[in-house]
Amino acid sequence: MSTVRRSALVLTALSALALTGCGPAEDDAAGGTGTTPAASPSATPSKTPSTPSTPSAGGSSSGGGSSADHDVFPCSTHDVTFTASLAEPTTSSYLLKVTNRSTKACRALGHPVVTFGDLDGQATERGTAPGIEDALRLEPGESAYAGLMGGADDGRGRTVGSIAMTMNTESDLEQTPLGATTPGLYVAPDTNSVTPWVNNVEDALSL
Repeated sequence: MSTVRRSALVLTALSALALTGCGPAEDDAAGGTGTTPAASPSATPSKTPSTPSTPSAGGSSSGGGSSADHDVFPCSTHDVTFTASLAEPTTSSYLLKVTNRSTKACRALGHPVVTFGDLDGQATERGTAPGIEDALRLEPGESAYAGLMGGADDGRGRTVGSIAMTMNTESDLEQTPLGATTPGLYVAPDTNSVTPWVNNVEDALSL
């Protein structure tokens, strides 16, 4: 073999090796199996929005009661119906009853304000009534009771056939008095008294 031909064969082999060494670089450039680049240091990780806490259904309110209680106003004569029925004939004592006829709850505060027909004055209060926070709550259709004490004819007073009642609202709310007939009710000084509103007949007549 001549020297020139051997040199040509060596150059051909070296060229082939050089092309084979460039193969991986070309594969990477074409999206082949190269190493995945690391994330850029300047990239800011995404934040997961925080979920606001949800208050519990029975959250506390000032005063220890439910928030709904603050919307329950005192009952007035605009909210109730009124009746009086003879409870004790010997003393001409009467059972007073109011029923919430409205569509919302109300509170029967303190004592009823009772006047006697065309006489001046009103029944005195007998027994201690609870404060406004503990006053009797009447849902629509519920009733409250009070006892009106009569008396025996001692010659100092007179018998009346009707009474009028307004509710205690602890305000200057104008009310229309509600009337009821009371045959034989004897009215005399220091004789007639009325209990606070309660939720049963027995307490109303025994206080």
